[in-house]
Amino acid sequence: MTTWTTPAEPTDPEGSGQHRDRARRRDDRIARITWSLIAEPADSIALLARNELGAAGALTLAREGTETELLARLGGDLPTDVAEPGSGTHRLRARRALARWRARLHGLDIDAVLDDADRRRIRVLTPDDQEWPVLLDDLQETSPHCLWIHGPGRLDELAAGRTAAIVGSRASTPYGEDAAASFGADFAARGGTVVSGGAYGIDAAAHRGALAADGGATIGVLAGGLDRLYPRGNTELLERIRERHLLLSEAPPGTAPTRWRFLARNRLIAALSQIVVVVEASWRSGALSTARLADQLSRPVGAVPGPITSAASAGCHRLIRERGAVMITESSDLLDLLPGGPAAAEGSFAVQDELDLLSPADRRVLDAVPPRSRLGIEQIAREIGFEPLEVESALARLALLGLVERAGERFRRARPDR
Repeated sequence: MTTWTTPAEPTDPEGSGQHRDRARRRDDRIARITWSLIAEPADSIALLARNELGAAGALTLAREGTETELLARLGGDLPTDVAEPGSGTHRLRARRALARWRARLHGLDIDAVLDDADRRRIRVLTPDDQEWPVLLDDLQETSPHCLWIHGPGRLDELAAGRTAAIVGSRASTPYGEDAAASFGADFAARGGTVVSGGAYGIDAAAHRGALAADGGATIGVLAGGLDRLYPRGNTELLERIRERHLLLSEAPPGTAPTRWRFLARNRLIAALSQIVVVVEASWRSGALSTARLADQLSRPVGAVPGPITSAASAGCHRLIRERGAVMITESSDLLDLLPGGPAAAEGSFAVQDELDLLSPADRRVLDAVPPRSRLGIEQIAREIGFEPLEVESALARLALLGLVERAGERFRRARPDR
């Protein structure tokens, strides 16, 4: 059985303060783990109680308090509970909250839970741990009570550099899966961490791309307990992530994935990422909720366009049109979205050169300059219908860019090797 020992009380005042701080941290840790076992991630009353009273103080109230005391300690105005929207008076909702917490507290053996997690090499992180990622602080009052993680990677290190969430529909197309795998592989190869939800379709393709690359990593954020990998069809993939990098969940072992837990999980994906890219999403895809949450956290959002006839890309087009998402067409676009961008476009499909920077008039003059023979200003002006002064000014700009060369009063295209 897991035991929590208390060191001998120091005799000096400074040591006594250190002892009290260790005891506070221990109590907070146990309370947070307990809250993860008795409250759903989206239980807004539990989150409010923890934020207002501290994890340990809120847990004492959950065990021994009344609905009147709960209301009084929380200011008498409870937030809307996602599980029970608009369900009765504040007093009734406080009573229901206490009832559901106590139902799970009854018979709970936290030592047994921690022993089982330890046997499975699943560890627990709380905000007091050095490995807790600072990106999660952006969730503020909705931050998780704790995180259950499995794998050799350190979460603080994996989330400290470049992180990108690559998400999308489970009902993906080969086009979407190819794009997600390519983006995941290239981002990871550049030293980034790919964050996704481990689901079928786009999530799985992004993870596979990251695993195939050298130098990067991937994090799988699951909606259920890490002792039962879901979906089962992705077990081999999730095991590879667990062996090489990291799986995490705010749900304790033994928790089944459910729709509301998937929705709550999406906020972790958004928070752990510096950018969020939706590769494929139908009109009402759950991936759109990740994009919405990312927008609320001031994370840049990108979306990959698809065929206008594809229902699998309707949600991406909606993000671009209605939410101002950045259109993503190649892997370098992900780097451009990162803080401190734009990034270098090496390996880009759409390489920009001097010709892309020319005005229409300068481009028309350049087109009239022959590559081998030479023409004078008057001849070029007659050829394109410009005034000689306009042609002379354009040629001067083109010469500065190294696109034309002058010999006396005549011009020709610059040789490619010059």
